[in-house]
Amino acid sequence: MHRVLLIWSLLLITFSVVAQTEPDTTSADNAGTLPTYTLDVIESESDEMSQDVSGLLQSSRDIFVSTAGYTFGAARYRIRGYDNNNLTVLINGVKMNDMESGRAYWSSWGGLNDATWNKDIRTGIVSSELSFGGVAGVTEITTRPSLFRKQFRVSYSSANRSYRNRIMATYSTGQMANGWSFVVSGSRRWAQEGYVEGSFYDAWAYFLGVEKKINDRHSLSLVVFGSPNRRGKTGVSVQEAYDLSGNNFYNPYWGYQNGEKRNARVGNYHQPMTMLTHYWKISENTKSQATLSYWFGRGGSTALNWTETDDPRPDYYRYLPSYWNLIDKPDVADELTKKWQTDEKFRQLDFDYMYFANSKFLFTVDDANGIEGNSITGLRSKIILEDRRNDKKEGQFDWRLFSALNEHINLSGGINLNIYKGHRYKTIDDLLGGEFWLDIDRYADQDPFVITDVSQNDLNHPNRLVKDGDIFGYDYLANINTQNGFAEADFTYSKVDFYVGLSLSNTSFWRTGNMKNGRFPDNSYGDSKKNNFFNYGVKGGVTYKISGKHYITVNAMYKTRAPLFWNSYVSARTRDFTVPNLKSETIYSGDLNYIIRTPIIKLRATVYYTQFKDQTWTRSFYHDALHTFVNYSLTGLDELHTGVELGIEANVTPTWTIMAVAAKGQNIYTSRPTATITRDNDAIDLVAGRTIYLKNYYIGGSPQTVASLGLKYSSPKYWFAQVKANYFGDTYISINPDRRTAEALNGLYSDDYRVSGILDQEKLSNGYTIDLYGGKSWRINHDYTVRFSLSINNLLGKTDYRMSGFEQLRYDNANINKFPPKYYYMYGRTYYFNLTFYM
Repeated sequence: MHRVLLIWSLLLITFSVVAQTEPDTTSADNAGTLPTYTLDVIESESDEMSQDVSGLLQSSRDIFVSTAGYTFGAARYRIRGYDNNNLTVLINGVKMNDMESGRAYWSSWGGLNDATWNKDIRTGIVSSELSFGGVAGVTEITTRPSLFRKQFRVSYSSANRSYRNRIMATYSTGQMANGWSFVVSGSRRWAQEGYVEGSFYDAWAYFLGVEKKINDRHSLSLVVFGSPNRRGKTGVSVQEAYDLSGNNFYNPYWGYQNGEKRNARVGNYHQPMTMLTHYWKISENTKSQATLSYWFGRGGSTALNWTETDDPRPDYYRYLPSYWNLIDKPDVADELTKKWQTDEKFRQLDFDYMYFANSKFLFTVDDANGIEGNSITGLRSKIILEDRRNDKKEGQFDWRLFSALNEHINLSGGINLNIYKGHRYKTIDDLLGGEFWLDIDRYADQDPFVITDVSQNDLNHPNRLVKDGDIFGYDYLANINTQNGFAEADFTYSKVDFYVGLSLSNTSFWRTGNMKNGRFPDNSYGDSKKNNFFNYGVKGGVTYKISGKHYITVNAMYKTRAPLFWNSYVSARTRDFTVPNLKSETIYSGDLNYIIRTPIIKLRATVYYTQFKDQTWTRSFYHDALHTFVNYSLTGLDELHTGVELGIEANVTPTWTIMAVAAKGQNIYTSRPTATITRDNDAIDLVAGRTIYLKNYYIGGSPQTVASLGLKYSSPKYWFAQVKANYFGDTYISINPDRRTAEALNGLYSDDYRVSGILDQEKLSNGYTIDLYGGKSWRINHDYTVRFSLSINNLLGKTDYRMSGFEQLRYDNANINKFPPKYYYMYGRTYYFNLTFYM
């Protein structure tokens, strides 16, 4: 009884800490005395790969973590509100987190489920012999060929999500008598159209693993894998576009060309990895693992670009009826409403028009390609498809040492040396019927009809005419070198276990420009100065064993972390200026856990507390009034994440299992950061040193309260069925920092009704879903096994649950509804069927 009282006391204490707070709105009283700057912008969505790590978490043996990865992941739930860059992901000891963003992208090894089945998932602050880790934990994937047993396995999957079909096959020899082990795996995933109209999926994957046991002490393995994939992306829009189209999954990225659907946003990634690992058994109690790896390849996503013509995107705000109602032109609004509701071609991209516009723009370029007197006349494209590339080359050396000093003490540690070069540039993907694109910034000069040196994107190649496949616009390298070391000691005794860990790291990064930008001729070409950061971390934990089945654990971590490359430059595309006051961030974190492990019940209850201090945050977005990208940087950004987690799995009978999972968090900003606002085509800061009143606003984009209750029946005849009821709540949209400033309230009195519209943060409605799972397996002649499984998510087919959203970075403080938020909706009923045969 005392154990039950203990855990519920912990939960109640944390719920009292996770109290409602008031956002920081103290700027309103002084609004009338400050200058006004109104952002009239639209955001440029990330062209990075998927950040979803739910595929990793599903295989966790912890019921809370596996539910968070699969069930809650459908609503974009983030465990403890952490960004993905706080989770360390390793494959054979090699860190898979991207060097520029810090995030692990599962799509780099997507489709290799059979080859990456061996996972060790440790959530939160944990003891790990492989890495110091982050506050979100460590996930280690092991693909050592000798660990695979001899098997042939083939499977087929059908779904109605991102892809419709998947075929996967794997063959492994196990360790043979001659000491060799081989693993070969491959898959194909595809869909002509996914759940969202206009999307498509075209992916392959391959894996080859070879290991040779040299003798009883030494073994050498080579692993090569990759996952080339192309996919038509899905967009996000305002509620008005969803309502007018009658579809909460309206996708503005596609349109018709010659009667066929075409997507303008196509992601294309192939970044293969090669690993050579030496396993050395130094003694009975000491082992070493050393890996050389090379990770390289292409990445990128296409997008529209245009000049001297109207915005071609169908959901641009001037093409929506609400805009014309605001300027008192109801007749135009009525006409647009009818077109949106009745003409599918009108509400999608019009590729035929783009080709027509490019076919009529006859243009003469003087001194073309930097050659004096060279005049070229041809069809200059007004609208193109560009490919925004982010290729990479990354070499790592990882070494790990594991030693058991005695029955009570284990030591582990290692070093990591990393050399990374990320190549960021644009190429012409399709001129859409034109003959060339002129590589200048048309709006860099005060007179947009005059081309000068300031207009040039590359002074080394002025007035350059670019065609399909040519690099243009920007071209630079992100150089990042790191040296990391960690050590950990684990102590095990009859009643108490504890561990301590230490990490040291050095990070150096700089920009190398391959173009001499006309707006920044002295700060764009060649190597910039190097930014160097020395960082460290300490962690520790204690486990008190109440009995062999009941445990209390306490963990704590303090670490500093170098700023990320992609947040450190105000505009790496055009120049090497870093954000003001760039420095390492600091992380404080701790958790308290009560754990039960019995044949009948498995339970974990957790209270956690994490502070992130002095973060740097940078976003770029296209400003349609300035005709350029605007860069918004924040420094001194602090966050506080507190909450509770509870996961229970109880075997009430040998065949019936009840599962209950719940979490309540409060993830808020706790500082008033400073903003710097710049633009790509001018060296003058638009804003410097602006105070942002973010304190006590919620970190948006993810539910902060979740719960799931499930019942599972496991038959002795090798079939199972499971049902889950799920709840998602306390979801807030991500906010525009500039709306929480004194300048945003300029000219408004504190009792003006518009003040609350500018300052308030929208809370989305709660959501509920029901999921079903089932499956069965058969043994055939004791040599063959057939298994099938079926999952149905959102069984009731609800399509009106807004699972996430964000405020647009453009706004009008006189009418805040002019640029309303954009929302993401949870998919309706989806299924996933899998049939597997293995021998």
